Amino acid sequence: MHYFERLSETAFLATSHTGGAWNTEEQHIAPALGLLAHAIETDRDRRRDDRPAIGRLSYDILGTLPIGVVETSVRTIRAGRTIELVEATLGHDGRAAVVARAWLMQAFETQPFHASPFPVIAAPEDMPSWDATTVWPGGFIESADVRRDQIEPGRASFWVRTPADLVANEQVSSVARTAGLLDIANGMTTRISPTDVAFPNLDLTFHLFAEPHGEWVGFDTNVSFGATGIGLTHSVVSDVRGPIGTSSQILTVRPTAR
Repeated sequence: MHYFERLSETAFLATSHTGGAWNTEEQHIAPALGLLAHAIETDRDRRRDDRPAIGRLSYDILGTLPIGVVETSVRTIRAGRTIELVEATLGHDGRAAVVARAWLMQAFETQPFHASPFPVIAAPEDMPSWDATTVWPGGFIESADVRRDQIEPGRASFWVRTPADLVANEQVSSVARTAGLLDIANGMTTRISPTDVAFPNLDLTFHLFAEPHGEWVGFDTNVSFGATGIGLTHSVVSDVRGPIGTSSQILTVRPTAR
């Protein structure tokens, strides 16, 4: 079970497990974000051998992607020994659909100072299982194993994992695997039913201060809607050891015509 199959150095075939929640004939953007992180790291490791860490991944979602062949490209915007800015693009049939930028940062020994004031959420085994397909359709949602503690509409903590590989028969880093699950946050604690209001995100920004470990990705998530059609989904992201960073998604909130 996997989300993508590699066809060439830059081309990948999306499988039915990438099927979207807003439109099941299009890709859910979550695996695509993981694929771009993988492309950035593959390019990094091809160019240099010191493996600087990714400190930020920012994605702009320009359009939709069909469940088919997609193409990646990577370029270095700002080269450097201690910090480097890299841009990757994912597209289909010559049209860009997602643009990612990543800050690569030289590692230093800071274990004695490792700490965060972000609250720790309950462990996966201490949260009840939740079937996200009761709210959302699509192959990606079907592939996700979710544990959730729902506090109120638009406020929840939850854990997500998937048995699906990001790319068939390829070793993928924990950062890329985590990036491939982040976009699910926008649908795991809805303020209003998606049959009444559409609220797709236009971007996603992931800041991480620690490398993820383990199969579970944890979220402490708040969803806010403004009065003029703009919303925000913000999450503190964790692994089973504790918080590792934050993720934010800007939303276009659109009441459904009846």
